Amino acid sequence: MSADRVVLERSTDTSLTVHLFGATVVSWKCNGSEILFVSKNSLFNNKKAIRGGIPVCFPQFGPWDLGPQHGFARITTWTMEQEPKTLSGGDVCAVFTLNDNEETRKMWNHGFKVTYTLTLKETEFVSDFVVNNTGEDPFSFTALLHTYLSVSDVTKTTVSGLKGLKYVDKVRDGQTFTEDRELVSLSENYDRVYMDTPSGHIVHNVTTGKTVIIKKTNLPDTVVWNPWEEKAKAMGDFGDDEYPKMLCVEAGHVSSPVTLDPGASFIAGQVIVAK
Repeated sequence: MSADRVVLERSTDTSLTVHLFGATVVSWKCNGSEILFVSKNSLFNNKKAIRGGIPVCFPQFGPWDLGPQHGFARITTWTMEQEPKTLSGGDVCAVFTLNDNEETRKMWNHGFKVTYTLTLKETEFVSDFVVNNTGEDPFSFTALLHTYLSVSDVTKTTVSGLKGLKYVDKVRDGQTFTEDRELVSLSENYDRVYMDTPSGHIVHNVTTGKTVIIKKTNLPDTVVWNPWEEKAKAMGDFGDDEYPKMLCVEAGHVSSPVTLDPGASFIAGQVIVAK
């Protein structure tokens, strides 16, 4: 365990690595296979958000008038509240927290505590995400787990559970459309916020036959994203040739904000299963 990385190790070939900068999950190895994508050009300079893994977007998803895009959680160093500990049955759990501080209050003057509990199981890992309003005034926020999945070929990868749903297409000026495909696949720059999505999605890698299942709780939106060639080349922390090897399928509460009264809590989470 280095100063800024925390490793949850279930066995020699099943582990979860969390970078304290953003409490970003930067690796999930399941039975020897890496499930997440992290760019070879990601800076890891504790200044810019880590390009890949699972950054946490809070208290804002997308552009923000008050501060950086996607909020400050992904570019703030979190506290490890509970070191990795082995539970009965061999699962491993760790807890990370983010509290308001002088820097966050300059942007967003509210008292809060985010508790992020990660539990590594044999073929899945569980993320429990809780926001507490510790201040004296109500506040509103959006939040998202920005999951980058590693795929062998994004054009031969499909996402289930989106047919018939409305989505905001950020590539087409934020217009709203309805998805008509049973299995969604990508062949171009893709940035869509699907609304009122089901509690589970199956991401199937056609070329390898491998499948990742994302199950989510109290996160009613799903963002599907890939920058494609032109945008990839414009991103300094993303390799020009990497876009075919990644697909973001992101669980969030983003199309409408959550409002929390003083003393109230927002409880959400996701489970990712590797098949």
